[in-house]
Amino acid sequence: MELQNLISTLDAVSITGNPAIAIEGIHSDSRKIKPGFLFIAVSGTQSDGHDYIGKAIENGAVAIVCRILPETMQEGISYVQTNDSAEALGRIASMWNGEPSKHLKLVGVTGTNGKTTIATLLYDIFRKLGYQTGLLSTVCNYINETAVPATHTTPDPIELNGLLAQMVEAGCDYAFMEVSSHSVDQKRIAGLQFQGGIFTNLTRDHLDYHKTFEAYRDAKKGFFDRLPAGAFALTNKDDKNGLFMLQNTKAEKQTYSLLALADFKGKILETHFDGTLMTINEKEVAMQFVGKFNAYNLLAVYGATVLLGQNPDEVLVLLSALHSVSGRFQTFRSPEGYTAIVDYAHTPDALTNVLNAIREVLNGKGNIITVVGCGGNRDKGKRPIMAKEAVRLSNYVILTSDNPRFEEPDDIIRDMAEGLEATDNKKSLKITDRKEAIRTACLLAQTGDVILIAGKGHEDYQEVKGLKHHFDDREIVQEFFKA
Repeated sequence: MELQNLISTLDAVSITGNPAIAIEGIHSDSRKIKPGFLFIAVSGTQSDGHDYIGKAIENGAVAIVCRILPETMQEGISYVQTNDSAEALGRIASMWNGEPSKHLKLVGVTGTNGKTTIATLLYDIFRKLGYQTGLLSTVCNYINETAVPATHTTPDPIELNGLLAQMVEAGCDYAFMEVSSHSVDQKRIAGLQFQGGIFTNLTRDHLDYHKTFEAYRDAKKGFFDRLPAGAFALTNKDDKNGLFMLQNTKAEKQTYSLLALADFKGKILETHFDGTLMTINEKEVAMQFVGKFNAYNLLAVYGATVLLGQNPDEVLVLLSALHSVSGRFQTFRSPEGYTAIVDYAHTPDALTNVLNAIREVLNGKGNIITVVGCGGNRDKGKRPIMAKEAVRLSNYVILTSDNPRFEEPDDIIRDMAEGLEATDNKKSLKITDRKEAIRTACLLAQTGDVILIAGKGHEDYQEVKGLKHHFDDREIVQEFFKA
C-alpha cells in the first residue's frame, strides 16, 4: 500500500520525502521492522519510540510517522509528522487492514466490572441467533468458534485490527469487545468505528496507571466521546457515573436500571445458587446467573441485543438458556454439601458484589469463607480495602497470594492486613501458599457453607518474578473434592 493512502485519515503536520512510496508492512516496535516497512514512533509508558527511529531505519524502514522529527533526517526516507502518533498508529493499523471495523457491527463494553461477562454473553447470543460473530475479551478471543489466546483485555492497534480483519474474512457480521481504560488512554481504539458502546459501572481500579479516580473515569468517558452519531450508547443509570459517560456523546443515549425508570428496566424477584428470577421490561424470565451484579449484566446484554435490532421476546428466551462465563461466579458442589465459588473479583466493589450475592442466597443459613489476595505491582491503595470488605461480609477470611509478580507475597498480605481492626484477627488467617489457603478453606467448610475463592477466576497461572507457573483455582478445588 502506498504511504499516502495509509496516512490519508491523519491530520499530518508535515510530509517530507516521497508520499507515494510503497509500504510492505507496519509496526511500532523497531525490533519487528523489516525492509520496506513503515515505523510509527509512539511515546509509551516504558519507552519512547522516537528513541528507536534510527534502529528502525537500520532494520529497513523506508518511512517514519512521528510526533517529533529527528534532528537529522536521512535521505531516501519519508517522514510524516503528526500531533499524536498514538492516534496515528490506530488509524494506520485500521487502513492497513482494510478498515475492518467498517465491515462489522462492532460493540464495545467498558467499565470496572462486568465487561467480560457482557461481551461474552453478547457473543453467545448472536451465535445462537445464527450470526457469524467475533469476540475480543480478557479470557479468550474468538473468530466464530475458533479460539485465539488473549494477551491483553484490549490488544495493541496492530493486533486488534488484524483480529478484526480475520473476523471480516471469516464472514463475521458482529464483533463484541472489552474496552479497557488503558486502551482508550493509549488510543488503541483509534480508527475503529463502533456501532454501540456499553457502560457497566465505575469503582476504584488501575490507579497505579491513571493516578487519580478522575483520570480513570475520564478515560472511560473518552470511549463514549468517540462514538459517532448513528451508534448507541447504553449506560447503567444506577451507577453515579452512568449518565456522566453520556454527556458529550453523539450516539443515541439509552439506559438500563434496577432502581429507576429506564429504557431497559429490571427487577429481581427471587435469587438462588441455581439462578435468578427477574422481570425485564415487565416480562418474567428465569436466568442461570446469581446476584444483583449479574442482573445488571443481563440487562445490559438484553438492551444491547434489542438495540442491534433483535426481537425482544426471542432475546429473553435466549438469555434464559445462557450459562455463566468461565471464572465468573463459577460454582462447584462438594460431596460434603458445601459450595465453592471461583470468581475473578479483584477490585473492592467486585468483591463486595459477589459476597453480597452469596449473602442474599444464604440468608444467614451458612458461613462464608473467603480466600482472597491482591496482585503485585498494581494499585496498592485497594489492598487494605479488599481485606476490610472481605472480613466485613464473610464469617472467615484467608489472606493469601494472588499474582505477586515482582513483589514479595508476604509484603502484599501485610498491606492487605493494614485494613483490618484488632478484632478482625479472630476471623482471619494469613496463608501465603494459595493452594494451602484453598485447602484450609475446604477443611473449615461445613455442610451449607460457601467458600469464595476470589481474584484469579479464569486464570490458569500464577505470575511470580516474571514467570507464569500453572495454577488454576478451579482445578485445585476439584482436586480437594475428589480427595
